Amino acid sequence: MSTLTHAVHDSTTMLRRNLLHVRRYPALTLNVVLMPIVLLLLFVYVFGDTMSAGMAGGGADRSEYLGYLVPGILVMTLGTTLVGTSVSVADDMTEGIVARFRTMAIHRGSVLIGHVVGSVVKAVTSVTVVGAIAVAIGFRATRATVVEWLAAYVLLALVALALTWLAIAVGMVSRNGEAAGNNAVPLVILPFVSSAFVPVDAMPGWFRPIAEYQPFTPAIETLRGLLLGTEIGHNGWLAVAWCIGLAVLGYLWSTSLFNRDPR
Repeated sequence: MSTLTHAVHDSTTMLRRNLLHVRRYPALTLNVVLMPIVLLLLFVYVFGDTMSAGMAGGGADRSEYLGYLVPGILVMTLGTTLVGTSVSVADDMTEGIVARFRTMAIHRGSVLIGHVVGSVVKAVTSVTVVGAIAVAIGFRATRATVVEWLAAYVLLALVALALTWLAIAVGMVSRNGEAAGNNAVPLVILPFVSSAFVPVDAMPGWFRPIAEYQPFTPAIETLRGLLLGTEIGHNGWLAVAWCIGLAVLGYLWSTSLFNRDPR
């Protein structure tokens, strides 16, 4: 068996192992997907009229705010889903399974590859579920072409990949699963201080740079442009640059930690 074939075979096995965790622990998956769904319903049906009144000079309605809100919720879904990745990696590192894998004749990188691919699959699946809920309550992207829909999915997958590498590194550096969940909180908090819920221009002047120059805002604005036809401007390049930078950072951090001596 060639080295490449060996790597693919072992990585597939590790991927299957990670996906089986979804079936064995459905409550964990349900909890991380439930949060963005609850936020979507809360901001549309409880705060929708109030939030929309403060946009577009007070001329927006709830349905228009729904269109504005959904791209932010979709990106937020990625962050909440990948908290589970940090917990899963931390559990693997502290409960001895990785130490056991090190003694077996398996491709060394397959453990990380299985986590990465499995996490991206779960994240994109969660986004699809939340997107379906959004469509069910009235979200429509009538201006988006097939190519723009495809580009939106590619962007979401790219964001998921970047955040996955960071989540894996956070899981490895954490002492246990509980600590990993706490350490991954920025993945959930940062979208709240982005343009997910209100435009950056509507924020106080001192707070505006925080929302504008963080990784989630360019991704959200690019997604809005693809799905709703708004102006993307430089946000597309910024989103891709943030994704590449965070993915490289997370990859180097994760592999460095993984290649150290076992705990």
